[in-house]
Amino acid sequence: MPSRDDNGGPSIRPVTALTDPPPVPIETRDAILDQYLVDETGRPGRRPRGIAAVTSTDDVVALVDWARRTRTPLIARGAGTSLEGHLLARGDELIVDLSAADAIVDISPDDFTATVQPGLTRTALNAAAAEYGLQFTVDPGADASLGGMAATNASGTTTVRYGGMRANVLALQAVFADGTAARLGRPVRKTSSGYDLKDLLIGSAGTLGIITELTVRLHPIPEWLRSLRISFPSVADAVAAAVEMLGLALPVSRLELVDAVSMAAINAFRDADYAEAPALFIDLEAASEPAAVADEREITRVCRAHDAIDIATARTHGERHTLWEDRHNLFFALKAASPGHRFMVTDTAVPFSRIADAVDAATRLGGQFGLAVSVAGHIGDGNVHSIVPYTDAQAEAAQQYSDQVVRHALAVGGTATGEHGIGLAKKRYLPEEHGPAVAIMAAIKRALDPDNLLNPGKIVDP
Repeated sequence: MPSRDDNGGPSIRPVTALTDPPPVPIETRDAILDQYLVDETGRPGRRPRGIAAVTSTDDVVALVDWARRTRTPLIARGAGTSLEGHLLARGDELIVDLSAADAIVDISPDDFTATVQPGLTRTALNAAAAEYGLQFTVDPGADASLGGMAATNASGTTTVRYGGMRANVLALQAVFADGTAARLGRPVRKTSSGYDLKDLLIGSAGTLGIITELTVRLHPIPEWLRSLRISFPSVADAVAAAVEMLGLALPVSRLELVDAVSMAAINAFRDADYAEAPALFIDLEAASEPAAVADEREITRVCRAHDAIDIATARTHGERHTLWEDRHNLFFALKAASPGHRFMVTDTAVPFSRIADAVDAATRLGGQFGLAVSVAGHIGDGNVHSIVPYTDAQAEAAQQYSDQVVRHALAVGGTATGEHGIGLAKKRYLPEEHGPAVAIMAAIKRALDPDNLLNPGKIVDP
């Protein structure tokens, strides 16, 4: 077994001192490595040992074989949009940069699938798939890489209709800690063959294997689309309207909640004059124009029954783009509204019947801790986000706030993380959420990565 440093990660020798040279070039300049010291939220880590850029499965196999011989821990990284510390070095890990492994291997319109390398971003895939009238539907907001999205089981705005990554990855190839490259799953919609190892890798954050290829589901681009932004006097009214839409099986493909604080930030950031009140952002899809008109009318009826105060409809591509650009720019708007702050983003998910309680608790706890909290989320799948700007002096209060929000979600039958993953930040909640199953997770980690070389310290400690 490798020795350990004082932070729990394997100790390694400097790359330049190794008698067994790495199989790919290693970037070690401090100016480059310092760009990997923090994640998207400003959470700090250590400077990694180096950056190894790979472009193929063969590169990864060779690098993993070398890492095993030299006891060098590895962190696989794509676009780097993770929010829970998955990509931060804790000791002297080597970053495996997969961003240049970005080829589209195949698009099969008759099978509604695409096979891609892990560094390809979702927008690049969508640009290529659109030529066939198809789309890749998982939309976490950021232009994340598909391998990273699978590694964290990302979801986002369209999950209410299409599901997250686990529902949209049919097969993948991964390199395991012993250097084995294996294909998991099959490019078909259903299979009952053996253990579901593919889904085990999805959401594992690179702790069990490094994903080097994916076959993902594509979906037809709907012929008729409508987007709406509907304002309400209270969050409770907006949530009640959203839950009723779901109960009526209306064909919504996006159903997002944004609170009044967030709408004020969007106004300032976009120089707009929207109602500064809680709002739902909605997409609906239909097979015909009459169906789209009828569904839009029904959504309007539901929202007016819940005291909607303003309804804006976007029907053209340009109008829809502008409406959703407002929603996708929310985090940047909030950052602009609180310059000089760091940001904590929670992502609990709760049963539909407890969504209003979760939003109320997040807002109430923000006041108790003296924090200017805003609440938004993928309300159509019960995923509630609190965005917390904080200064260094407020760091402890922000952490206590996040802790209380998570514990509320767990107490009502929810989860500590709906889509961002466990990473480093939420490991302490695993025993409360999963109980004895955490020991099973650790056993799986030990079995697949006995030397703890793949993204050590993340999710579970073997």
